[in-house]
Amino acid sequence: MGQVVVISTGGTIASRWQGSGFAADAAGGDVLATAAVPEGVSVRVVDLMSVNSARITTAHQLALLRTVREVLADPAVDGIVVTHGTDTLEESAFFLDLHHDDPRPVVFTGAQRPLEAEDGDGPRNLHDALLTAATVRGLGVLVVFNGQVHAARGTVKVQTLAADAFADPSGSRVADVTADGIQIHRRPERPAPLPLPAADTPLPRIDAVMHHCDGDPLLFNAAVGAGAQGIVLVATGAGNATPEICAAVEAAVSRGVLVALTTRVATGPVAEIYTHGGAVDLVAAGAVLTGTLRAGQARIAVLSAALATTDPAGRADALRHALDAPVAAEPATTA
Repeated sequence: MGQVVVISTGGTIASRWQGSGFAADAAGGDVLATAAVPEGVSVRVVDLMSVNSARITTAHQLALLRTVREVLADPAVDGIVVTHGTDTLEESAFFLDLHHDDPRPVVFTGAQRPLEAEDGDGPRNLHDALLTAATVRGLGVLVVFNGQVHAARGTVKVQTLAADAFADPSGSRVADVTADGIQIHRRPERPAPLPLPAADTPLPRIDAVMHHCDGDPLLFNAAVGAGAQGIVLVATGAGNATPEICAAVEAAVSRGVLVALTTRVATGPVAEIYTHGGAVDLVAAGAVLTGTLRAGQARIAVLSAALATTDPAGRADALRHALDAPVAAEPATTA
């Protein structure tokens, strides 16, 4: 047990009634005051921002990443908790995980019910996140919600309103928060961390376009025309579209646009099975398969690759590294 820093970014856990709806306006100290702090843990709060997470931008995520690095420069810090809105929590958590190079944990949590709700889930989630941040090592960036601990990679919001908001549809959770502490089930595989983007790195436009019945290349080409440096194609099935979309992908890749292929199906990997516009043809056109990552996190992988270099081939290599290159890490432990 030791010192945990809470970085407050807003979200439902910090939201109060505004007269017509809820919005994030509470400081991190107000949020912390609702939760029981685990015995032996000291907490310091950093108020980074206070926004509803649907408004989170790449600039916000980079500010959060740099703040995490600054906090972890202090060896007295044992872990970090990030309070974050649930709408885009999966994206911010995965972004940090791709760049996280420290055995000390960064634990994301939030709430499905607002700050002052009588049946609020925020206090329990924050307590569990503090306990996790103070006791585990070597697990990367985590998401703690409803008594469960999930790896950032692959974890998505699966409930719009219910308390069990997060899960990895294609994998298992990392641990559980029990009366006896954190019970670890597995250690996530993670690629070697990407470097911290330079402060003056231009922020690239990365779009996502979904295929559907009657889908044509219009919106995909509009993204290219708008200056997208990367596009996530959210395909059907195991990663399938049409010959016309394949042609659009090939043209975009030839212009240096990084194209990643995921699916709108909830569970399972994309795979090269079908032709006539399927994943076989899309990969031949230059699209990169994203495994079991869904649209939001696939976009974050493309974003991180685009921030890593301006070279199109280098970006494709960085994307494949982020997706497919797990390396051995220190064994997961509890302190």
